[in-house]
Amino acid sequence: MSLPSASQQSVPAILVLGSLNMDMVVRVSRAPGDGETIEGQSIAYFPGGKGGNQAVGCARQGASVCMIGRVGADAHGAALRAALAQEGIGCDDIPTDDAVATGVAVVMVDDQAQNRIVVVPGANGTLHPDPSVLASRLKASDWLVMQLEVPLPAVLMAAEQAQKSGCRVVLNPSPSQSLPAEVWPWIDTLVLNESEAQALTQVSVSRPEEAAQAGQWFLFRGVRQVVVTLGAQGAVAVDAKGGSFHPALPVKAVDTTAAGDTFLGALVVTLASGGTLNEGVTMGLRAASLCVQTVGAQPSIPTRAAVLRTPQAPSWTAL
Repeated sequence: MSLPSASQQSVPAILVLGSLNMDMVVRVSRAPGDGETIEGQSIAYFPGGKGGNQAVGCARQGASVCMIGRVGADAHGAALRAALAQEGIGCDDIPTDDAVATGVAVVMVDDQAQNRIVVVPGANGTLHPDPSVLASRLKASDWLVMQLEVPLPAVLMAAEQAQKSGCRVVLNPSPSQSLPAEVWPWIDTLVLNESEAQALTQVSVSRPEEAAQAGQWFLFRGVRQVVVTLGAQGAVAVDAKGGSFHPALPVKAVDTTAAGDTFLGALVVTLASGGTLNEGVTMGLRAASLCVQTVGAQPSIPTRAAVLRTPQAPSWTAL
């Protein structure tokens, strides 16, 4: 699928509200057991945080992106703002918190490309957007993208305001936590992985058919469309027309960090550019297939041009 060029239609305006972390990535042959010390292979620092990753994912797919977040008054915070600015992302609404350090994530990646992550929220935990500033940003945006690495009240306020202003809402409920019933009708597109879907629905989610059932659970509560990612299996899309299973592209993964954020960015920009849900999932899988072949969060997120050079994803099937 090829998205329309900028000359054919306006560039999607996307507002991202979310977390900004400096990722400390440690490569290991395997994860240590309880009380065990092992020798690491390497350590590196990369800009990250689900909010920052998704903002970069949308920007590299061709959208005009602004970010609402919070960092500490330290070197990590300055580096994160600089990394976003280099991508052309608006950073006017990323203030510094003089009392709390910038968020940090410790990411352990093993030889099987599986990661284990510990997040210290830092300034992310003090994000409370000014309602008037938020309202102004929403009026200028077509889509709002959020996650749950910032305080839930900020997410709920933004979702409600977005629906009132006509801005479409995309929520990635990660890390998973209990959500109030009133939030579901505010969400246009819900994107989550199998463990998050299982935690929220209390339904086992490991196969495409189970993911489709979980998707129906959210639709029944007011969400308009749902995408459940299934790791190396692929993803399932569900809306009022039914469900579809999209197999993943077979690739050799070296680091799965930011794969879900990369998938979401390509999905959202496809939808915002007039594509269908199935087209968006296909682009998301193609983008994620490139992401997992590179180490690091934001450094691994591909551009739209790179995604369009990847092989077409396997055909999807109806569920």
